Amino acid sequence: MQNALEAIKFLYIQKYPQTKITFNFGSSGSLQHQIEQGAPIDIFISAAPQQMNFLAEKKLLLSESRQNLLKNQMVLVVPKNNYLINDFKDLTNNSIEQIALGEPRSVPAGQYAQEILTNLDLIDDIQPKAVYGKDVRQVLSYVASGNIEAGIVYRSDAAIAEQVKVVATAPKQTHSPVVYPVAIVKDSKHPQVSQQMLQFFFSPEAQEIFQQYGFLPIADQSRVYSTFKHLTNN
Repeated sequence: MQNALEAIKFLYIQKYPQTKITFNFGSSGSLQHQIEQGAPIDIFISAAPQQMNFLAEKKLLLSESRQNLLKNQMVLVVPKNNYLINDFKDLTNNSIEQIALGEPRSVPAGQYAQEILTNLDLIDDIQPKAVYGKDVRQVLSYVASGNIEAGIVYRSDAAIAEQVKVVATAPKQTHSPVVYPVAIVKDSKHPQVSQQMLQFFFSPEAQEIFQQYGFLPIADQSRVYSTFKHLTNN
């Protein structure tokens, strides 16, 4: 998401040069807690519905602004020179010592990974080998460095790391849908500008960038784009 948003920011500033954009990147759980504590945030993009749901329950979002922005897939990655792992079941081999996962209590990628390993009946064998990262980028860096033999990350993250390769994609039925909701924070000091930016996220040019970075589009994105366009114009 970080790389995609940096590219979209460049495009957005060209169209709206008067806008100042400051990104705050972190795990979805960490960002959720910052919003709960009153951090000056206008727009929240979460890597899973759970964190967005918590904020909605506390009435900290503009409910009408919430939409699903993108989809993703969970993949198993290994260092480029690793030829011992070709599938999730290979993680149980005695020769595999460490597997990088996101911290499941705060990192959606870790929650998805836990679901995958549980549904594939691998969790008991793999838990003793698990090394937890504070966010998915840390998980990816563990594998890219070659210090850890495998990791479970988003396809979008794997797409930007030249030092790793994807050896398996988690079957859809093994985990909850990987959906990225987006919403405007209720205490935003710039609600109109935020609506304008949300509309831009759903525009064809922004969606093309997201897809270049490995994300998958939401089927009804054109309807959402029209909805935000109406909100912005009013």
